[in-house]
Amino acid sequence: MSKYNKDSGGYIFMFAVIMTILLGAVLAFTSESLKEKQAAEREFERKKFILSAALGSETITTMAKENRQNVEDLYNNRVADYVVNNKGESIDGLSAKDVVVSKEYKLNEQERKLPVYTIKKEGEEEVEYYVMPVFGYGLWDNIFGFVSLRSDLNTIQGVIFDHVGETPGLGARITEAAVQNRYIGKTIYAESGNLVSVDMQKGEGADYSNDPHKVNGLTGATITGVGVNNMMLAYMDLYQDFFNKVKAN
Repeated sequence: MSKYNKDSGGYIFMFAVIMTILLGAVLAFTSESLKEKQAAEREFERKKFILSAALGSETITTMAKENRQNVEDLYNNRVADYVVNNKGESIDGLSAKDVVVSKEYKLNEQERKLPVYTIKKEGEEEVEYYVMPVFGYGLWDNIFGFVSLRSDLNTIQGVIFDHVGETPGLGARITEAAVQNRYIGKTIYAESGNLVSVDMQKGEGADYSNDPHKVNGLTGATITGVGVNNMMLAYMDLYQDFFNKVKAN
């Protein structure tokens, strides 16, 4: 006869405690073992976003599906990064990948660290594109992405937008290539030299092909569009001193 009464409350309690400890240990081990893989995946996505903003999301997505290493090689061969302050001055000893833009967003604008990514022309040392992260707030939660400017630091080469919780089919459409492509070739400075950025308008269907500072909006997602506009203008303004320093050299 067993020395333990399996129907007793004490036995059931001890069994539950032991199982909880064992399951907790298994989950902790699994989580720890996946951390490195998850970190590598986040880093790969960051590189994809940066390259996509400048070279086109379709191009980079196709390349990633065919061979992820090709994306890594492209990034390593053509992308450099550094961090500047709001005066456009380089911050030594800090890599752009170590700056968490979502955390910097909570700081006073004058205190933020601003990552900059440069993409060289293929096979050359000359910078072809500059890529800057942007961060803001949409209808329900944060929106974010990257904006790529051509070497004139005025003309938009491309944008990549993403979100935490915008409405599917409405505000969430900022992730669609068809929406992001509207920004290509637009300019952030007016002829007067003032920063005006690019404004997503209310609704869709209008023709803004001859307006360098306007793009169609998102039907039924006006607040998300306003969030994108605020984000674009705020971050282009933060980088203005950096732009001016580059142009002066």
